[in-house]
Amino acid sequence: MRIAITGGTGFVGKALSDSLLADGHDLFILTRNRANRYHNEITYIEWMSNEVDLLVKLGKIDVFINLAGESINSGRWTEERKARILNSRLEATEEVVSIIKRLPEKPSLLINASAIGYYGTSLHKTFTEKDEKAGDDFLAQTVESWEASTKEAVELGVRTVFARFGIILDKNGGALPRIALPYRLFAGGTVGSGEQWVSWIHLADVVSGLHHVIEASELEGPVNFCAPQAVRMKEFGKTLSAVLHRPHWIPAPSFALKLALGEMSLLVLEGQQVSPEKLLNSGFSFTYPTLYEALCHIYS
Repeated sequence: MRIAITGGTGFVGKALSDSLLADGHDLFILTRNRANRYHNEITYIEWMSNEVDLLVKLGKIDVFINLAGESINSGRWTEERKARILNSRLEATEEVVSIIKRLPEKPSLLINASAIGYYGTSLHKTFTEKDEKAGDDFLAQTVESWEASTKEAVELGVRTVFARFGIILDKNGGALPRIALPYRLFAGGTVGSGEQWVSWIHLADVVSGLHHVIEASELEGPVNFCAPQAVRMKEFGKTLSAVLHRPHWIPAPSFALKLALGEMSLLVLEGQQVSPEKLLNSGFSFTYPTLYEALCHIYS
């Protein structure tokens, strides 16, 4: 297949690109920064470049994967930062849809990155793709607007999937290195109340899940990318401490995190239990269904 990716040089994008290349697909990565080029077998196209040049280089595209957007966990959420988080996602998605509209032959599939933050937070409810009402916090409203920006692709008849990612676990990227750091310094412990849910997924299962979506033509709309066994934050910490052979003893109280992180503390103090119902029902099998298995592999 000929597959175009935005955000293809990022955390998920690199892992996905390497996997797709290994399977023999032709990859086209749209990038704004030529310095991000890292693989000779990938065709890199300058994003927002001359329209005719861009369309000629892309040619026929079978699948478009949009992973672009500013990270939500790399700085305090000031009003300016929140605007960048939202606008980076809307602008990237709107540009992808605009390119699809201009392509003479439309791709059969658009996979648009999204997040389980859509559902809002809860200590008691389990969310599935059947829960259509978005939450009312900043992340939920951002995701709702982000997904809505693909409307024209849907209207063009392009199968569109919203890959709602949970917390993606990997040794060298995402949230896990920050979570693990206090444990490595022998200072790890329960974060907040410890009762908040963590819906997580191993990076390898993200990649294989995206492969599955490409092949499973019945999948469309929201698809939850998280392991089938969410855990409470206190269990997450205890499991991590056991795998790293470090103590779990110094708590991080909620008030201190709110003071240090502001509104961004939502990422660690509140959560949601999310089930990957569509992936499971379509026959996808997780390589790392439990947190212990995932962390043992990551830190093996």
